[in-house]
Amino acid sequence: MVLELSQATGCKNYEDRTQAIARQLLAHRFENRSFFDRVRDRVRLDDKLLAWTMGNPGLRVQLFHLIDCLPALQSNREVARHLQQYLGREDVELPGALKNLFFNFTEPDSLPGQTAAATFKKAVETLASKYIAGENVKQVIKTVERLRTDKMAFTIDLLGEAVIAESEAQAYLQRYLDLLEQLTAASRAWSAVPEIDCADNEALPKVQVSVKLTAFYSQFDPLDPVGSKAKVCDRTRTLLRRAAELGAAIHFDMEQYAYKDLTLAILKELLLEDEFRTRTDIGVTLQGYLRDSEVDLQGLIAWAQERGAPVTVRLVKGAYWDQETIKATQHHWPQPVFNDKAETDRNYEHLTQLLLENHEHLYAAIGSHNVRSQARAIAIAEELQIPRRRFELQVLYGMGDALAKALVKRGHRVRVYAPYGKLLPGMAYLIRRLLENTANSSFLRQSLEDRPVEELLAPPQPKPVEQQPKPNPGTFANAIDTDYSRSELRDRSVRALEKVRAQLGKTYQPLIAGEYVTTETTKNSLDPSDTSAVIGIVGQISVAQADRAVAAAKAAFPQWRRTPARERAAIIRKAGDLMEVRRAELTAWVCLEAGKILPQADAEVSEAIDFCRYYADEMERLNAGHQFDIAGETNRLHYQPCGVAAVISPWNFPIAIATGMTVAALVAGNCTLLKPAAPTAVIAAKIAEILVEAGVPPGVFQFVPGRGATAGDRLVQHPDVHLIAFTGSREVGCEIYAKAARVQPGQRHLKRVIAEMGGKNALIVDEGADLDQAVAGVVTSAFGYSGQKCSACSRAIVMAPVYDTFCERLVEATRSLAVGRADLPGTAVGPVIDAAARDRIRDYIAKGKQAATLALEMTAPAGGYYVGPTIFTDVAPDATIAQEEIFGPVLAVLRAADFDDALAIANGTDYALAGGIYSRTPDHLKRAAEELEVGNCYINRGITGAIVSRQPFGGFKMSGMGSKAGGPDYLLQFLEPRVVTENIQRQGFAPIEGAD
Repeated sequence: MVLELSQATGCKNYEDRTQAIARQLLAHRFENRSFFDRVRDRVRLDDKLLAWTMGNPGLRVQLFHLIDCLPALQSNREVARHLQQYLGREDVELPGALKNLFFNFTEPDSLPGQTAAATFKKAVETLASKYIAGENVKQVIKTVERLRTDKMAFTIDLLGEAVIAESEAQAYLQRYLDLLEQLTAASRAWSAVPEIDCADNEALPKVQVSVKLTAFYSQFDPLDPVGSKAKVCDRTRTLLRRAAELGAAIHFDMEQYAYKDLTLAILKELLLEDEFRTRTDIGVTLQGYLRDSEVDLQGLIAWAQERGAPVTVRLVKGAYWDQETIKATQHHWPQPVFNDKAETDRNYEHLTQLLLENHEHLYAAIGSHNVRSQARAIAIAEELQIPRRRFELQVLYGMGDALAKALVKRGHRVRVYAPYGKLLPGMAYLIRRLLENTANSSFLRQSLEDRPVEELLAPPQPKPVEQQPKPNPGTFANAIDTDYSRSELRDRSVRALEKVRAQLGKTYQPLIAGEYVTTETTKNSLDPSDTSAVIGIVGQISVAQADRAVAAAKAAFPQWRRTPARERAAIIRKAGDLMEVRRAELTAWVCLEAGKILPQADAEVSEAIDFCRYYADEMERLNAGHQFDIAGETNRLHYQPCGVAAVISPWNFPIAIATGMTVAALVAGNCTLLKPAAPTAVIAAKIAEILVEAGVPPGVFQFVPGRGATAGDRLVQHPDVHLIAFTGSREVGCEIYAKAARVQPGQRHLKRVIAEMGGKNALIVDEGADLDQAVAGVVTSAFGYSGQKCSACSRAIVMAPVYDTFCERLVEATRSLAVGRADLPGTAVGPVIDAAARDRIRDYIAKGKQAATLALEMTAPAGGYYVGPTIFTDVAPDATIAQEEIFGPVLAVLRAADFDDALAIANGTDYALAGGIYSRTPDHLKRAAEELEVGNCYINRGITGAIVSRQPFGGFKMSGMGSKAGGPDYLLQFLEPRVVTENIQRQGFAPIEGAD
């Protein structure tokens, strides 16, 4: 019925009325000049800074970066230093006035430097005050009283640090309860303003606050809708009950796209409860830049009809466009937002009409600073004679002052969205407002450029064909991770887990010479989350069977090496395609056998697929060889395979690393034997199934599970094995390296060893870091997969000025993580791999307690190989837990006196695998990129999760040897280069290139 109504009235033309109203609003708006317009008449520095950014993109980027980090800088000296580093760049065209003000000093400690810093800080504070209603409730009350004097209603949003801990979520709720108390107490003294306090003989709440559901639960996650809903609803009920007692209204904001469906689902269910079903003082938000926003609005209309009592829908265009497009591009997901601003504007107008046409079921709150958008809504509302209670217009505090006054003058109810809070937590909000003000597509900016009124008010005209961003031709396209915010993909994962559980306990035999063979011994693979569950029973080859496998590989090698590279590549690509088809099933196997939670298991399957496709591409590229011809002579460099390759893979990335090393060897033309780590041998058996199905010939690939001390040792020392690809511990890697170096009787080659052997990875956090990002990044990097990634953060090196604050938030954020079974959707930290690993980690924890301060040791559940996340503070750089690889959820936090000290601590181990820094100080970022002794340096992000072709992965020193996996040099390790030189002269002449 709703759709029929929309189609029936959608053809109504409101354009003439829209244009007339818009011109009225513009005329009044320009009578009340905004602060941008006052630039011509005033010399306030905050105004000039913003005005100058409009014509200088380089200045805009650096200025906003500087403003972003400003609250973290604890002295004028640091502010002055950052001023020089950000605004002194060559690509920043700084106006002369600013150059004279900020750069007439050479030392940050100088008096001019201190003056420049103080001046800049004051300018930013003044700028922030334009958009933030106050730093405390007392200031907010003064602001809203001024708004009410201007006949404007308000909604208050509490700015705050990102909620990354349950203690912070509880504090967020309490701050809102306190805010409601104080605002309603103040409201008792307010005189009635009929224009905003009543409508259609109904009294309206004087107080309204806007909240975010994600702030009520630190682990809010679409993958865990049941757990997230339980926590969020419990706290939301508390807020709604208190608001009802006080007579206040609550509006729910919308944030990132990933949370949208879960947010709507929670609110729809909650507001159908008897206690809240008749409440009409509640609102939800929709974002018009989302492609599926019309579907969501249709759903809300149908839901409201069922509910029987309206709620308000605040219709906005959206504030996270850059973030959404970047995230979708990085994950190769469909873009959730319109990529053309005109498409967003057109969709917004369509949603406005649909919402207003259904005013009996939903009240409309039209939030926009675009005069045309507001005029369109007014035109429709007046044409449909919508009652006042069901329609209001909204603007952001400091963004649409003149427009708001114009709307009030026309007799409309206007509400101002007014955030409040300290400058530090409010900086992200401020940056979003500055970006909106200065963007080329912004109506506010366009209206300042003396554009013709006809152009400003013209109906939105999207581009004829909206093009989705696509990779550049010839670039590698990574596999697409599962988007668990989509319910159908979550359901697919549940079905896959059920399917895999039904297959547990089967026997898997080695594959030798194209046949599955029986063995004298077997080994059970257990579910580390539940050790009573046997994942599979895996046959263990004997030394004699190892010899037979090598002989089969040697026999198959001549034919395989002659197989054209394109045919080998096609087989390996098919293997990747088969993995994609079986993605959900393979993810379930990794989850159950390796104890890896679903999103991380899924990402690992993506990596395995990427290895297949990337190395196939790389082999075809390398197969072209190189030509170095000169007159009378041809020189051809080409590559040939080495021979027989033994791949010894680890348990922590049982499908990604095992697949990567194996298919690299195979596509290069080597016959390959895969000996997996025992705890995850069933997953390796699945790899074997896929490679056989893809068409790898008998003997070319063989699956040879067995004990490392017997079968593994034999493969390493066998005279017919040409290379060993290994990932694992430093101890075993060094042993393999030493044994492979010995030339065995009958061996006619030197063996090549490719080895990755772990790390003692550090993240530096300096005083200019965004602590929200830094804490979240360290927690994810340290405790993702229970700290069992070779790139896991095991040391956080924190500068002294922020050390205590960082540690406090780190401990609380970690304490909020759920520890438990890997297959449960609410789990953040699963088990470790086996009993030996558990006991070894516990030994390190015992050593840590003797040498450092135990800040947190979470309780480990029973039934599996669990170790709770553990944090030590006040750790000395030479302490055992700061030097040795623990390979578990144990984090050492070290204090650094200054940045030189931080670098020295970071580089003060035997390892050089991964590391990074959280900082907004340009020279610190530059030095970290140049001086951190790591193979993979990550800046302002976590240090785990390297992606094939984007971040080729591998280290040096005791972290291993060989080129980076997933990079353009990796296959060269599996190939021998040969050069063929031919003299093409015959009796003094040679062919001439291009001759007939």
